[in-house]
Amino acid sequence: MLMIADIDIVLLRTFVAIVETNGLTSAGKKVGRTQPAITHQIKRLEENLGRPLFGRDRRNLTLTRDGEIFLGYARNLLRINDEIRARFSAPMIEGHVKLGMPDLYAPYLLPGILGSFARAHPGIQVELMCTRSVHLHAALQREEIDIALMTNQPEFRGGDTVRLEKLVWVTGPMTDLEIEEPLPLALMPPGSVLRQRALESLDRLGRKWLITSVCDSVAGLRASVLAGLAISVFPECAVTSELRILGKAEGLPNLPSIEIVLYRSAKRISAVAEHLAQYIAAEFAQVEVYPGIELSRRF
Repeated sequence: MLMIADIDIVLLRTFVAIVETNGLTSAGKKVGRTQPAITHQIKRLEENLGRPLFGRDRRNLTLTRDGEIFLGYARNLLRINDEIRARFSAPMIEGHVKLGMPDLYAPYLLPGILGSFARAHPGIQVELMCTRSVHLHAALQREEIDIALMTNQPEFRGGDTVRLEKLVWVTGPMTDLEIEEPLPLALMPPGSVLRQRALESLDRLGRKWLITSVCDSVAGLRASVLAGLAISVFPECAVTSELRILGKAEGLPNLPSIEIVLYRSAKRISAVAEHLAQYIAAEFAQVEVYPGIELSRRF
């Protein structure tokens, strides 16, 4: 039985950087290595594993089947390695933070980030408030929460953009509501950026619409869509397997992306809250590089 040597974390980071940046040169810039050094590291990694991770054409890099499988392991190992570094290099701090985020994103974007933060900083208690961005903005002004991740709106000021989120039209798996005239819609209440973007896009296309469901939460929108009452607009991160995405082929316009912005309370926040804010921003910066890579495609 062939036993491979322990895998060098540096080689794993180089391998993942190639996938995330779509090339050897760009990966070298990310990890601080020259292109020949990157090529040498990948050769070492493949020799250690005894399997090719990339196809033979180095100009048009594609993952082999073994490379696709290895990518998942590599990302998990790097995540654990980075959690260990964060846990044992960070000062032992304790405290309480109130974090806000709309339920449009919270169940899909936060669990991994907050889970790793909790493991790295077990002395920090995070209290989560899920509501619409407009309500979170008001809560920040009243100093009821420390930090919030919100959909950016023209009337908001300040904040740091941490993610661009694509918007998509969604319907139930067995419905053809997209052919109806006027188009039945399930949307957030007035003031919602998603509602505004949807209606403006339809108006530019000259498509007639009718709002048949108004829901204040993603759960209500999902229920309306799955019941076959209407189509809706979701952030792409919230699209699950029971929903069907619609687009130009179904006569619907493309939708602009929205900005997810990190805001801090109007008052000076605690060191603990600032630590969480910086951790979230850093995690989003890493995720944004590969928001949904398909392993079998050329990259």
